[in-house]
Amino acid sequence: MTWDWSAVSAFLPYFRDGLLVTLQALVLGSLISFVLGLVWALLARARARWVRWPVGVLTEFVRDTPLLVQLFFLFYVLPEWGLTFSALVTGVAGIGLHYSTYTMQVYRAGIEAVPAGQWEAATALSLPRRRTWTAVILPQAVRRVAPALGNYVIAMLKDTPLLMAITVLEMLGRARLFSQQNFRFTEPLTVIGVAFVVISYLASLLLRALERRLAH
Repeated sequence: MTWDWSAVSAFLPYFRDGLLVTLQALVLGSLISFVLGLVWALLARARARWVRWPVGVLTEFVRDTPLLVQLFFLFYVLPEWGLTFSALVTGVAGIGLHYSTYTMQVYRAGIEAVPAGQWEAATALSLPRRRTWTAVILPQAVRRVAPALGNYVIAMLKDTPLLMAITVLEMLGRARLFSQQNFRFTEPLTVIGVAFVVISYLASLLLRALERRLAH
């Protein structure tokens, strides 16, 4: 099998469309995982046991089941209950929910790493509980865990090809479609492989820059 640059050129429109879908899923899924993960982390610290227990069960269940199974459930089972969404919306929600159970643990570690003196100072100043969290605890916790959260963004990028299983044509889906139509596999798969490496590398550079900035 020889390398065909004309096949690469023909694949580029497919690649562009797939790249846009991949980036959409990555950005929106990351936002969901960051916000929802923080919500889980805060609920897990609630004083009421009836709040902590369901959150613990739910997040443990999601973390212990494969992402692909969850995507299939959301895409094929929920419509039987009258909840129908587009494939991309389902994929974004699924990947965001899945990774929120991991970012939850990152937030938990960050909150626990805040020195006890900060809590005592907030208590001495008679700050309301909400003010203590928003002004004292969370800013310090998020600063500590930002690099770790970024690592999950890279992991999420590598899992976006799973969305192809529910008909989302991201980069791998577009490559497969092109290959089936043109009987060329080497060029499109090589292109998306290089694209994943480049995107992951650029993301790691951004993470290191963020880590250095937060360290000062």
